[in-house]
Amino acid sequence: MAGALQGIKVVELSHIMAGPTCGLMLADMGADVVKVERLPNGDDTRRFAPPKIGDESAAFLMMNRNKRGIAVDLKNEGGRAALKRLMTRADVVIENQRKGAMERWGLGYEELRRENPGLIYCAISGYGRTGPYAERGGFDLVAQGMSGLMSITGEGPGRPPVKVGAPMTDITAGILSAMGVLAAYIHRLRTGEGQMVDASLFEAGITHTYWQSAIALATGVAPGPMGSAHPLSAPYQAFATSDGWVTIGAANQKNWLRLVELLGAPHLKDDPRFADNPTRMVNRLALEEALAPYFKTRSSADWLATFDAAGLPAGPILDVLEMHADPQVLARGMVTEAVHSKLGPVKTLGPPIKLSATPPTIRRGAPRLGEHTREILAEIGYANGEIDALAASGAVLCSG
Repeated sequence: MAGALQGIKVVELSHIMAGPTCGLMLADMGADVVKVERLPNGDDTRRFAPPKIGDESAAFLMMNRNKRGIAVDLKNEGGRAALKRLMTRADVVIENQRKGAMERWGLGYEELRRENPGLIYCAISGYGRTGPYAERGGFDLVAQGMSGLMSITGEGPGRPPVKVGAPMTDITAGILSAMGVLAAYIHRLRTGEGQMVDASLFEAGITHTYWQSAIALATGVAPGPMGSAHPLSAPYQAFATSDGWVTIGAANQKNWLRLVELLGAPHLKDDPRFADNPTRMVNRLALEEALAPYFKTRSSADWLATFDAAGLPAGPILDVLEMHADPQVLARGMVTEAVHSKLGPVKTLGPPIKLSATPPTIRRGAPRLGEHTREILAEIGYANGEIDALAASGAVLCSG
């Protein structure tokens, strides 16, 4: 079945995480994404190992399925010329190079748009293409610190700052970039005009502070870390049981009253400190202290069965392997396989968006370095002899 973006040609000149995430989102939805890797070594993620599957980095395999690969030496004039021809014939270009790098190679937006006015050019950077930090490189750890995320993540006041375990700003920047590309594509369908999409890790991190920014802007006080608790609702956090942990979402009044009944603590509903959400937030630490002993009387499985039967929002805290084995994860196809040209079927995560008429699909595994160079160059008009000459000069690598 054809994907929603079938026929859209995307050139992804990016590495590591944010740009490849954007390309991954578009590729899963059917776009023909050509991943451009710089010679001699390709995407740095190829060296994010261990672990490896065969001789390929597991991290690279995860981020680059559904893409074709071309390997080019951007210091070589012939390589740059081939890449420019590829990019000017694309619908979308994704890059996450340092500011000015693409222009030095003759591949910047202004130059490409002269030959392709409809080009959608997505530039992902650390801080955006304007402003006093535009020249800086981008790293998830630094962006998490500067965006406020690390100031609100952790066990509580006085404890060391904590990074979100996942590369939150990288992944979010990639997803937001894909949304920007699709918005720009809709605009092009209406007008024929392309445009620049400018996204950053810094701003991606800032978007995760909506609740905390609302509090800070309203009060002038910066919220701090609260462990698993919510800054605006209670009880909405993790509690220790007799053998582990569960999360509970009993923030609205109906669920609060249901929770205290299920815990066997109906007297708490008459406690004036916990009468409604505003008073529970003011007395959140006392609330946690009052509830904690009840959770410790039974196992996680017992509590979750009780809560589920009563329709109370709750869940276990799973590790990543436990998550992979969860029946809902399996039912939704979130663990699946991509067929690699050398390794065969490789386990991967499935597309997180489901579409009823044009569902995302996984059509191929990640490319080997230079695997599709020859076929891609042939598609843009290079004869076999010309491709052989480029390969012989070191301008490109043809490994397919």
